[in-house]
Amino acid sequence: MEALGIYHPQQIEFDRLNLTYTLLSKRKLLQLVQNGNVRGWDDPRMPTLAGIQRRGYTPEAIRAFCGSIGVSKTNGTIELGLLEHHVREDLNRRALRVMAVLRPLKVVIDNYPEGQVEEMDAVNNPEDASAGSRKVPFSRVLYIEQDDFREDPPKQYYRLSPGKEVRLRYAYFVTCTHAVKNESGEVVEIHCTYDPASQGGNSPDGRKVKSTIHWVSAQHAIDAEVRIYETLFAKADPNKTEEGQDFTANLNPNSLEVLTACRLEPSLAAPAAGAHYQFERLGYFSVDPDTTPGKPVFNRTVALRDSWAKIEKRDKGK
Repeated sequence: MEALGIYHPQQIEFDRLNLTYTLLSKRKLLQLVQNGNVRGWDDPRMPTLAGIQRRGYTPEAIRAFCGSIGVSKTNGTIELGLLEHHVREDLNRRALRVMAVLRPLKVVIDNYPEGQVEEMDAVNNPEDASAGSRKVPFSRVLYIEQDDFREDPPKQYYRLSPGKEVRLRYAYFVTCTHAVKNESGEVVEIHCTYDPASQGGNSPDGRKVKSTIHWVSAQHAIDAEVRIYETLFAKADPNKTEEGQDFTANLNPNSLEVLTACRLEPSLAAPAAGAHYQFERLGYFSVDPDTTPGKPVFNRTVALRDSWAKIEKRDKGK
């Protein structure tokens, strides 16, 4: 081109984007689809545009992620956690807060009037004052997360246990009195008393509690399916395998957990397709296209950080 005196274009080379626990090779992704390892190109575990959109990743989060890593000429691998950080940052500003119980445990408040229903004021998004508030029904029988109760609590466990008092989000202080077990010895129901003077979540005598837990009214709860996604591969580098194996040997057998007995607050009875929510204390979730009238389906986009889970995981490793 120089000898002919014609336009000489500039050539710029840059490295491809690589993420931990992720493969971006179209040939290998095709193999996953054809082998039935995923549910299709739009499976929320897939790093395709259709997949990450269905999972609930937003365009703004992807742009922020790409802007933060920049362009390099040196091949490298970016931590998946950085992408998840930008997803959390974006959804924290836009997602409505709601209460959902994924693994329900029945709670009966023995001294709460039978048949009484109150409406508690709940904030839609503390990051956005214009989002306003909503009413959440409260009654004598509730559901809480199974993980929010321990009959024999370990150290640094401040949630509900016999004789311990906690705050119910937006509602009252409650104290556990006893637990009911089935024939297998599993706790299936817990009984509590509540302090009527603590309405709104504060006590007039100034006493403090160390934990606030979320809940839904059993009488008003919406049944839902929730799909919990983890990384598709168990190794940070999916291509790193033992001799004689291919990358599929590193597939994570626990990359998808489907929960079918979830209980949600009534505001989620008819969610808009693709809408984003923060399930308080659990993570960010997006409405899946599989949603049908009366049976919403949610995908977990990304989890919230759980300090207790870190403590429990650390203690198990000792």
